[in-house]
Amino acid sequence: MRLGVIDVGSNTVHLLVMDAHPGARPLPAYSHKAELRLAEHLEDGNRLSPDGAARLRKFVDEAIVIAEDKGVEDVLAFATSAVREAVNGEEILAKIKNETQIDIRVLSGQDEARLTFLAVRRWFGWSSGRLLVLDIGGGSLEIAAGLDEEPDVTVSLPLGAGRLTRDWFTADPPPPGDVRALRKHVRTEIARHVGEVIRYGRPDHAVATSKTFRQLARIAGAAPSNEGQYVKRVLTHDDLAHWASRLSLMTADQRAGLPGVSEGRAPQLLAGALVAAATMDLFDLPELELCPWALREGVILRRLDSMPSPA
Repeated sequence: MRLGVIDVGSNTVHLLVMDAHPGARPLPAYSHKAELRLAEHLEDGNRLSPDGAARLRKFVDEAIVIAEDKGVEDVLAFATSAVREAVNGEEILAKIKNETQIDIRVLSGQDEARLTFLAVRRWFGWSSGRLLVLDIGGGSLEIAAGLDEEPDVTVSLPLGAGRLTRDWFTADPPPPGDVRALRKHVRTEIARHVGEVIRYGRPDHAVATSKTFRQLARIAGAAPSNEGQYVKRVLTHDDLAHWASRLSLMTADQRAGLPGVSEGRAPQLLAGALVAAATMDLFDLPELELCPWALREGVILRRLDSMPSPA
């Protein structure tokens, strides 16, 4: 069957059309996305602004037309931290559902971690043993670990690259004191949960997903996306430490000139690097392997798992 997945993220809203069947890997057929930056449309009191709500509704309208054109049978839609934290988020989503019949489900941070973990487990398989999965989004950091398809432990922290950039940096590039203060904050927050995550055992395979990790791996020398999903891509601790230091001295425009870094994501890459470096240090990880599957694929896989097997 052909499924459409609408992913309402803090930075980007994405429609992915997938050909998916129980027992088969989902295959992407079409992609449409827009950088709505909904997290930047949270007003005082954490209300999503009328402009932000209108932009989201406009994207949903576009997605409906595209889904019809592409022969989509079913649309799955979910929202993450920006809408989750908006006090009027449920109200806005209810209005969209009433007017378009698109039901956008708000995922908790733990839901995000579990579904991303499922996608990573299916991608790498049982031979990976105990997995540790890290995902840096615009609003939050998700950590999950376990031996099975359901993780033993999930952690969601408000350490997204976009959120930290908005809350901690006021200059471009930020002063060294601001960078050091954010570094300390991030490490303190993550350190509180290290024991909780590793008490079940050290990981056999440490994996990263998300655009932030992919961009960091790319500037550190990993293969570009046009070489395909099946090329192994890793991010080493040493390379990350080197680039975290360099990024702190660069302006957003200079970061946008690096390979694989988009103009829209460049301002928040430093904050993302500080979070990535903290996780690798505190969990004592010499390298992370990048997984091309993440939350969207996890949502699809869970949907397929709920379908009856073909006769």
